Amino acid sequence: MTFLWAFIIGGFICMIGQLLILKTNWTPARILVSFVVIGALLQVCTLFEPLQKFAGAGVTTPITGFGAGLVKGTFENIDKYGFLGIFSGGLTAMSAGIAVAIVSGLVIGMIFKSRSK
Repeated sequence: MTFLWAFIIGGFICMIGQLLILKTNWTPARILVSFVVIGALLQVCTLFEPLQKFAGAGVTTPITGFGAGLVKGTFENIDKYGFLGIFSGGLTAMSAGIAVAIVSGLVIGMIFKSRSK
């Protein structure tokens, strides 16, 4: 049942993204940033963790999980380092994901030739 809920919730998030692409003039970057902000707001309102327990990877795998991770890391570092934790917390918590994105983008960029539409 856990896999079913993860599939349904993750599919719903992806469906919202697809509808935004089809029905609005938003760029993909704006949609991604919106999902990161939504995940961050859910974490701030303490709604992300109950949703994560219910939907599992269905809510953490899409980009909303990245936004929640940034906020969670920031709060943890604020508790540990005070005001300076604001600047280091999110990047420290999500550094592995950021590194994978950079390295995989570099590898894909070297394999394929980019071209304009």
